Amino acid sequence: MGTAPPLEPSRPARSTGFSQPYREAKAASRTPKDQKTVTAKNGATATVRKDGKVATLSDPKRGMEVHHSLIGNRSVVSERPDHSRIVAERGGRGYVQTPFRYNNREFVRRSYYYGGRYYNAYYGRYHYRGIYLYPYYSNYYYNPYYYGWVVNPWATPAPYAWGWATNPWYGYYGAYFTPYPSYAGPAFWLTDYLIAASLAAAYDAHEQAAALTNTAPLTPEVKQLIADEVRQQVTLEYNESKAAEPDNKINSIHLLLTDGKQHVFVAAHDLDVIDVNGGECALSPGDAIQLRNGPSGDDQSATLAVIASKGGNECPSGDLVSVALPDLQEMQNHMRETIDQGMQELQKKQGTGGLPAAPGSAKDPPKESAMALAAPPPPPEAEVKAEIRQASQDANQAERDAGVAPFDIHAGMTIAEVEVAMGAPQMQLGVAPMKIYIYKDMKITFRDGKVSDVQ
Repeated sequence: MGTAPPLEPSRPARSTGFSQPYREAKAASRTPKDQKTVTAKNGATATVRKDGKVATLSDPKRGMEVHHSLIGNRSVVSERPDHSRIVAERGGRGYVQTPFRYNNREFVRRSYYYGGRYYNAYYGRYHYRGIYLYPYYSNYYYNPYYYGWVVNPWATPAPYAWGWATNPWYGYYGAYFTPYPSYAGPAFWLTDYLIAASLAAAYDAHEQAAALTNTAPLTPEVKQLIADEVRQQVTLEYNESKAAEPDNKINSIHLLLTDGKQHVFVAAHDLDVIDVNGGECALSPGDAIQLRNGPSGDDQSATLAVIASKGGNECPSGDLVSVALPDLQEMQNHMRETIDQGMQELQKKQGTGGLPAAPGSAKDPPKESAMALAAPPPPPEAEVKAEIRQASQDANQAERDAGVAPFDIHAGMTIAEVEVAMGAPQMQLGVAPMKIYIYKDMKITFRDGKVSDVQ
């Protein structure tokens, strides 16, 4: 039987526009009913939850926003004068976004560093309902016969063994996700690939330990909806591959919000959303939501229903939630990117491990797109890692300057994660297996390479 393909990490990102559109988007955003906005001592603004903890800090002098999610992650968005952007998350993950022009139109390249892996992806840039959105463009396209093979069923269902049993995320989410015992066609195989990649990323980001509670699993009906969406996204890419030049209206949420269909999305990253009662709840990678209503009037968000939830402090199944358009675009990007990775793996594995063989022309390798070939060369991996680390450290300083508690250092974090968040210590003490880091206003004790006490 087949072996598991490498699962790529979910893309990060609280998505915002370049500097001026970014301010417009923030001005139009809603605040949960239990939060208040305050002005910090250095002029930055902060939204504070009812427990007194800061949800978001916006520092216009630094061009930076810092968000602490309900689930415990922190994301940093730093906008620079040249319209490039750095997004930094917990554990040194994130990306550097750089604009470029192709055929006299604006695009961006994101250089990602996630899960110890460095890679690049490409996006359009267009103005929609008062904000800028960044739809994903594949950097390679397949022969039309391969796209046709992917969206159609197989003559006979194909059994396939993924080899996930020894992976911690698989056991942890066992009550939430069950792979198909056999596959009626490529769309179903890609559905399990997409869900598994999302759950692996969620587990990696949160280092789960507590048991899941109140889980609303991915039922066969929900997975069918996701498989149908996979087919639609593959068809979208096929249409994109035939276009004379990139068209943001056929590959973005602009189409999904106006075609009259109730599309399904799989959450791409930790995201705090607002329910119909004005309260706040969380989504994380692997949760599934379905479009109910697009934006109306001057609104910059859409209404979606939660149809599968991992439980805990996440939005329960059945909730109607408001999702900002930039975040919804990131969800579609996540689906398309992961489906692209899955199609690449599926083409390599067709005809093996119980999978049917693709017809002759469908086996042709993909060709790199003209836009990807025209993009400027990506920066070195070391440079991207250093910029992500610096953005995280700048955010720590921004929070200190605003009188806000810095990044939450907690038990279980590794030495590397602490160094990304706090920088190098002023002093190191102790001998193995214990080590102590001394900072100006904090002492952190490690045992066996992980935080055991914070004072």
